[in-house]
Amino acid sequence: MKRTQVQLTEEQVEYLDDLARERGVSRAEVVREALEFKRKQVARTEDRWENVFELSGKFSSGKKNISEEHDRELAEIYSQ
Repeated sequence: MKRTQVQLTEEQVEYLDDLARERGVSRAEVVREALEFKRKQVARTEDRWENVFELSGKFSSGKKNISEEHDRELAEIYSQ
């Protein structure tokens, strides 16, 4: 592990101390866990976008002009 310094507001330090005390861990452990949680959250979001792009163009509506008329088609679908 590498040592890192960060500057926090008084409120952030109080919150960090509360979390650490409640969980019985160090401040550093709370920060590490928070960063790991955020890293995994971002990775899941990126994976979702990859899935969307993989699906793009794989299905057909059977309509020939959907790219030209998509606004009208959507308005029709939403009005139902």
